[in-house]
Amino acid sequence: MPVSLRHLRWSCLVLAGVSAVVIAWGSLTPGSEMPQELPWDKLNHFIAYAGLAALLRLGGLRVVTALSLAIGYGVLIEGLQLGVPGRSGADWADALANTLGALVAVRVCHWLLPRRFLVARG
Repeated sequence: MPVSLRHLRWSCLVLAGVSAVVIAWGSLTPGSEMPQELPWDKLNHFIAYAGLAALLRLGGLRVVTALSLAIGYGVLIEGLQLGVPGRSGADWADALANTLGALVAVRVCHWLLPRRFLVARG
């Protein structure tokens, strides 16, 4: 049985939700429970938000909506980190890495995927 475009989009949106939960868990874990030095911190941010934005876009959301949600979520998480023990939060470099990841992912989706897959739902 062929998988419909609607089912693929729905699956991408569900995975975007799972991705958002994983990002929140990793970002809001107290500093004492995190490894002392995570390698490639900014690359981790870039990849996480690239994945989130790509899944939102593949889920059929318009470019502006997918970017707004991914970037807004990154800003929200950075703000929430201010209240987490051992986390600095509000790091502009993290927010920049999040934003760049989202922008690059949406652009790559545009380049690589057929237009019919990316046309937003009506």
